[in-house]
Amino acid sequence: MSQATTDALQIRDLDVPGYERVALCEHAGTGLRAIIAVHSTALGPALGGTRFKSYPDDGAALADVERLSEGMTYKAAAAGLDLGGGKAVIMGDPAVHKSPELLRAYGLFVESFGGTYITAADVGTNSDDLDIVGEATTFAVGRNESSGGLGDSGYSTAAGVLSSMRAAVRFLRQRPLEGLTVGVEGAGKVGWRLIELLLNDGARVRVSEALAAKRESLSTSYPEVELVDDLFDAEIDVYAPCAMGATLTPGSAARLRATVVCGAANNQLATVDVADILHRHGIAWVPDYVANAGGLIQVDAERTGRSLNDVAGHVDGLGDSVTSILTRAVQDGVTAATAARRIVDDRLSRAAR
Repeated sequence: MSQATTDALQIRDLDVPGYERVALCEHAGTGLRAIIAVHSTALGPALGGTRFKSYPDDGAALADVERLSEGMTYKAAAAGLDLGGGKAVIMGDPAVHKSPELLRAYGLFVESFGGTYITAADVGTNSDDLDIVGEATTFAVGRNESSGGLGDSGYSTAAGVLSSMRAAVRFLRQRPLEGLTVGVEGAGKVGWRLIELLLNDGARVRVSEALAAKRESLSTSYPEVELVDDLFDAEIDVYAPCAMGATLTPGSAARLRATVVCGAANNQLATVDVADILHRHGIAWVPDYVANAGGLIQVDAERTGRSLNDVAGHVDGLGDSVTSILTRAVQDGVTAATAARRIVDDRLSRAAR
């Protein structure tokens, strides 16, 4: 495949109300088709991962990147980071279309934003990919340690979810996770690490995983983990969605037997009214953009030249954020989702002023 140059990229800005900039990039030589969406830079440069996956059409890709980008604005604000919200998608099957040339071309697309967007890894991309993207732009984090980065951020994401989960259970049930049953949906790079951490905490773990190879690996590594087909019909105390988003629909929320929802997946609610449905059923939902901020905290540390030791305390502090949100929800008589959004809106409003 041919090497990309900035002139060879076909970049077209899209008119998307409510977003600072959304652009589509195509490069014929490498087959690159990507969208970068910058939702807000009110608190700082927009930092968010690049998702590499197949979409049925461009409209689906645009809708996905818009949701993800907006969620990053809330995530950074809730975590107290001086970052805005942005996200990117590369359209295509990474197993078929990913190549060093395509990743370098994508790096040039990132570079064209002039630092208003900083990329990291997401579904379909990893630290090895970011090393290559970083050959064409200075605005890439989540790289391997050999390239000056802090490595994969999956552990920090999982550790933040665990801290958030502990806080929610402590607030609602006045007890530790030990002895409770947690249902983890998805045993990917974050879900797998969360399973390990939960077992170390003394929790019982049930897992729903679509891929047979991962189920087999999980059974071999952790025979004490129970594999189930559907967590919404399982007896669990905590539901931890760690795969793709939108698993909580009005129907699935009504079936859920857990009392806490806290996981790593983005955009867990299929529709905004699901938060109210969960609340009516006595289920506390820890907003995903609060619980899964550990990875963002790590890549921001890489951006600012800090170490993994600097990250640990901030990640563990996500539990304090969850306690503050649940306390405000009780005080204001609202859902945790509404309480979290008010806290985020307060910070964004102060920044705007």
